[in-house]
Amino acid sequence: MISKSDKYQEQVYLRDIIGGYMAELGSINDKTVVVNADLMGTCRTKSFYDKYPERTVNVGIAEADMVSFSAGLAHEGYMPFAFTMAPFMSMRACEQCRDDVAYGNLNVRLIATYAGLSGGISGATHWSMEDCAIMNSIGGMTVLEPSDPYEALSLMRSMIDYVGPIYMRSSIIPVKVLYNSDTEFQIGKAVVVRKGNDGAFICSGVVVQYALKAADKICNKYGKEIRVIDFHTIKPLDTNAVINAATTGNVIVAQDHSVVGGLGYKVAEVIASNRITTNFKILGSPDKFIPMAHAEYLYHEFEYDAEGLEKNMMLMLQK
Repeated sequence: MISKSDKYQEQVYLRDIIGGYMAELGSINDKTVVVNADLMGTCRTKSFYDKYPERTVNVGIAEADMVSFSAGLAHEGYMPFAFTMAPFMSMRACEQCRDDVAYGNLNVRLIATYAGLSGGISGATHWSMEDCAIMNSIGGMTVLEPSDPYEALSLMRSMIDYVGPIYMRSSIIPVKVLYNSDTEFQIGKAVVVRKGNDGAFICSGVVVQYALKAADKICNKYGKEIRVIDFHTIKPLDTNAVINAATTGNVIVAQDHSVVGGLGYKVAEVIASNRITTNFKILGSPDKFIPMAHAEYLYHEFEYDAEGLEKNMMLMLQK
């Protein structure tokens, strides 16, 4: 699945990893079912269908039906993994995610690709700047965003025994392999990818690789050590990791999501609730609709690529 070349140089597509891994999950748990809304190709689940056609259901372009059908499967003791794009899962099927899945605390896994602005020139209809804000607000919903293929695989394995609904979003642009294959990840526990006490980048998903690059540049240019923390679990949030990061006095939260309602708001809540004094900033897509462009251009425009993160941290350090 991942080659043995220099893993820190290699880039992979998380939807290939996540979709492709379903066939293995199917062998681990014979109650695993893949449900999709006519996006088997987009979500890369064909290998599961090839191996387990009797456990694959395509409901057609009907995301609300897909989620309700998955809830029914969970009621019957199955482990449904429902696949579609993030904007369709979180908005077109929002009521079903809330009432049919979360209300009953069902073991439905809502697997969503096209996170944030990663859909690029597909435009606002296929972007998901609001999905974490929506899913964060649904009672009992666990919200995940892996940054790396090994992290994604570990989190998916954890889903087999995890009780309750899960929403997992992932980018469609390539990400660097950041971790070793034997690294274990725990839902609800953030990972310190890079140590540092002069400031902290709190981030998730595709932004983690940019934060690492920015932190390395700051160290090389200015001798400052910036901590990078991978919050693969947006909800429930690792509050201790936030509190520890705030002791650096300089915290930037960056996520491929709207600045409203996502990881940044949850981190801000922890800092405010604990009466912590720190420099603080949220980076993400702005609170408005924007013209379509390639994802990397937009990340640069809104300053949550490596260059933008470096710039904003240095401005904070100079205060």
